[in-house]
Amino acid sequence: MRIGDRERLVTRLRQIRQTGRTTETQPVSDAGNPDRAEIVVLEERVAHLEQLLEGLQDSVHRESERQGRRLAELEARIEPGALGEAMSKNARERGL
Repeated sequence: MRIGDRERLVTRLRQIRQTGRTTETQPVSDAGNPDRAEIVVLEERVAHLEQLLEGLQDSVHRESERQGRRLAELEARIEPGALGEAMSKNARERGL
């Protein structure tokens, strides 16, 4: 991760935290029951965290798939038959 990427990530996390704080301080419609108000706030926070987790899981899955394809391609390139063929072709092109 580059420094610029890290700074953008930190900025985004700060924004998310501030959004969470404003959600917590908003009055809840069920003011007569303070326990219910806390439950509603917690449910909203959990829903938000679930969304973040799903996004992270999707990102990890995509990266895993990309790395899997890359490894398969590299394995195919270094397979003895393919490697020998590539070396022969290179030797012919260079006149060896």
